Amino acid sequence: MDEKRLELALEAAGLGQFEWDAAKDLLIISPAAAALTGMPAGPSPGLGGLAWQRWVHPEDLPQVEAVRADCLHRGESFQIDFRQTRADDGRLVWLRVSIAPRLGPDGKLAGAVGVVSDLTSQKLEEEQRQTLMAELDHRVKNVLAAVQVLAYQTAKRTTSLDGFLQNYSGRLKALASANELLTAARWRGAAIDHIAAAELGALAPGQTSWHGPELFLTPRAANALSLALHELTTNAVKFGALSVETGHVEVSWTRPEAGGFELSWLESGGPTVATPTRRGFGSTLLEQVTGRELNGEAVIEYRPSGVRARLIAGPAAVAPRPESVPEVTPSRVVETVAAARAPRSLKGSRVLIVEDAVLLALELETGLSEAGAEVVGPAYELEEAMALLDRPIDAAVLDANLNGRSVTPVAEALARRNVPFVFATGYGETGGAPGGFEAPVIRKPYDVTQVAAAVADLLGAR
Repeated sequence: MDEKRLELALEAAGLGQFEWDAAKDLLIISPAAAALTGMPAGPSPGLGGLAWQRWVHPEDLPQVEAVRADCLHRGESFQIDFRQTRADDGRLVWLRVSIAPRLGPDGKLAGAVGVVSDLTSQKLEEEQRQTLMAELDHRVKNVLAAVQVLAYQTAKRTTSLDGFLQNYSGRLKALASANELLTAARWRGAAIDHIAAAELGALAPGQTSWHGPELFLTPRAANALSLALHELTTNAVKFGALSVETGHVEVSWTRPEAGGFELSWLESGGPTVATPTRRGFGSTLLEQVTGRELNGEAVIEYRPSGVRARLIAGPAAVAPRPESVPEVTPSRVVETVAAARAPRSLKGSRVLIVEDAVLLALELETGLSEAGAEVVGPAYELEEAMALLDRPIDAAVLDANLNGRSVTPVAEALARRNVPFVFATGYGETGGAPGGFEAPVIRKPYDVTQVAAAVADLLGAR
């Protein structure tokens, strides 16, 4: 291959060629190498083979020089990545240089040839990945810390195990709901109407409403508001307006001229309300934590006609709204507090469990068995699930993803047999059930009472 064709081949591969002639002490840069490095094309003084090192970043120069001197002294080829300040415009770029020494007839170093490539984009992507991983690690630890505090504070203020499990799982669900919205918006925040829909949309159809101007909240404010609405909702389901069919909850919000927002919670049509004689963690969370997290305040009033709450958030709670925000469809999502209203019996029913997380599968098996169901499985892999489909099955609980593989083949087979199923999944899909199936969805984390209630509803509707 002649020199011109070699140059074209190297350029096509994103490489530039250079050569150092030791006898003439010349550094010869090809046009492609000049475009990559900003150094002048053609011959220039070699400075003993060190000419190009003038542009190496000072922090990288010691390593580059050590590798170069050692390998050339031993007559070995080498490759090294380093930062370079371009000679033409001063931009900082990443380069990868591969050099092979050229020995003369006497075995002494006569020069070197090499190729250079630009790694700037690759290095930037790597740095972004590392930054994202560090941010993810930070957020996971924050979530785990919040989960730990919720568990501790809920346990301190709960007198029974059943009460602890119900209260704690509900609060955990609220955190997961907020996290799902934040993830959909790439953690830039969440729309306030989506937060309200996620907490109220699946409860007592026709008994809840929410309205207000379009607002986008920061991740911190979104988490705080989700927990606050969950506490208010739980109280309304247990003791307030949502504990009877005639009750109603209206949530509205405004945006003051000074910024932030003011949200009002109003219950009506429920039983007569009295001020609680005992303060639980929910009250503490609402009155102390929520206000501080929103850079504002929270005021709760226990009026005889119904609970009223006012959540005031400072300007720092509101974030710029992205160009597009994923929509939410909460009507098919089974909520903890709704499912926990009454225990459900599954006596005599055969329920298939498909779940790749062994601990969750065992918990589902135990819970559904205690509810009276005959468990088929659990199946942890797609092939296991497909092999169980020839057995008698009345209903199924499906995880959406099995070790990276979609559960769709199982759902399709069940649908052909008119076997109802519920999705119990950690995947947040804004368009309803995974795969577009007409099936209820239980978002992880969940408790077994939710699953039992959903399966009972499916069997009761047949």
